[in-house]
Amino acid sequence: MSSVITIILGGGKGSRLFPLTRERAKPAVPFGGKFRLIDIAISNSINSGFRKIYILTQFESTSLNHHISQAYQFDVFSKGFVEVLAATQNLSNGGWYEGTADAVRKNLFRFKSIKPSHYIILSGDQLYRMNLADFLEKHLESGAEISIAATPVDRRTANELGILKIDKNSLIEEFIEKPGPDRDISGLKIPCEAASAAGVAPGTEKEYLASMGIYIFSAAAMEDCLQSDATDFGKGIIPESLGMRKMRAYVYNGYWEDIGTISSFYEANLNLASWQPSFNLYDEGRPVYTYRSNLPPSKINSCTFKEALASEGSIITDAFIRYSLVGVRTIINSGASLDGVYCMGSDFYETAEDIEHNRKNHVPNIGIGSGVVIKRAIIDKNARIGNYCRIGVDSFERKDGDYGAYHIVDGIIIIHKDAILHDATVI
Repeated sequence: MSSVITIILGGGKGSRLFPLTRERAKPAVPFGGKFRLIDIAISNSINSGFRKIYILTQFESTSLNHHISQAYQFDVFSKGFVEVLAATQNLSNGGWYEGTADAVRKNLFRFKSIKPSHYIILSGDQLYRMNLADFLEKHLESGAEISIAATPVDRRTANELGILKIDKNSLIEEFIEKPGPDRDISGLKIPCEAASAAGVAPGTEKEYLASMGIYIFSAAAMEDCLQSDATDFGKGIIPESLGMRKMRAYVYNGYWEDIGTISSFYEANLNLASWQPSFNLYDEGRPVYTYRSNLPPSKINSCTFKEALASEGSIITDAFIRYSLVGVRTIINSGASLDGVYCMGSDFYETAEDIEHNRKNHVPNIGIGSGVVIKRAIIDKNARIGNYCRIGVDSFERKDGDYGAYHIVDGIIIIHKDAILHDATVI
C-alpha cells in the first residue's frame, strides 16, 4: 500500500455547482453541515490504507488549500500526506488542465519521483463509501493493467455516464461514453453469465454497468497511456485502451451519487437527515474525516426538530426545523421555520461590538433572524437573513437565474455567501 498513490480529480470551475463555486473550488464546497466535498474521497482513501494523496485542481484553490492544511496532518512515521496540486505554468506545459488525463499528465513527473506501483484515480464530487483496498486486491488478482469501478444503472441513468460491457470474468469488452437517450445500447446490457459475478439480481431494471470515474492503473500502464494526446480518461484513455490492454470492471453495488449538480447536491445533503439515510455518517469503523473545529456543542432552546441535523457550535432558539441541515456556528432566532433547507453556517462568531455595529448600520446579524420562514433553499456561509423574511414560501413563479444576493437553480433558491437580506425580504 505504501507504493500506491491516490489522485483525486478536483475539476475545473465547477460550473454545474455555481454559485456555490463562485468563490471556492468545487472540492471545498461545504457538505453535510460540517464537512467539505473533498473529505469524502480523502476519507475513502485513508480508511482503505492509502495515505499518499494528491488533489488536482485549478480554480479558486485558496479555501481548499486552507482546509487541507488544517485537516490532514500525518505523523512523520506514517509517510502519509495530502497535497493540493493546482495548475501552474512551467517550461514543459502551459498551465491549465485540459481534462482529467491531462491533469495527471502534467503532474506525472512529480508522481514518478515517488516510484509508485499503482495509481488510484478518484473524483472529488461523489458520495460513496468504498473499500479501495479490496478494489486493488481484485485488480492484482486479475492481472489487469487498468481496472474501472462500475455500478449497475438503469437505461435513463446511463444517458450521461460511461457504459461498459463485461464478460463472465468481468473483463471489459466494450465502452461507450455518455450514449444519450437516443442511441441503441441494448447490446451493452449485462450478460446473463456475468450478472451473478457482478452481483446483479435477474429481472432488475439496472441492466447496465456505468463507470464511476474511479480507476486503478498500474504505473507502467498509466505512463504508457499518457503518451497519447487524449485529455480525458472517459472520453480518450479508456476507449483507446480497449483491445490494447487488459481492463477489468470492479462492480460496486453500494450507494453512489454524483453530487456535481445543484439538484443532486441539495438532495444528497437533505437525505443525510432522513430516517434511513442512503449514506451513513455514523459508521465508526469508516468515518468521514474533516477539520477539527473545537467548537462547543449546539445549544437548542425550545425547538422542534423533525428529520434534521445540527452541527456543532450552533445556537437555535424557539425554531421549527424539518428535513434540514444546520451547519457549524449557525444562529437561528426565535420563531424561525426551516423546511427543506441546507444552512451552511458561519466561519466565525460575531462579537458584541460587531452586533452593535450591525444595529447602528441597520445590517442583520449573521444567521437567521426572528420569524423567518424558508423552504427549499441553500443558505451559503456567513449569510445575513433579516427578521421576518420569507424565502421560497409564497406561491408565485420563480425562474432560474441570477438575482443579485441569490440565484435560483433547478427551482432551488441559493442565498450567496456573505449575502445580506434585509428585514421582510420576500423571495
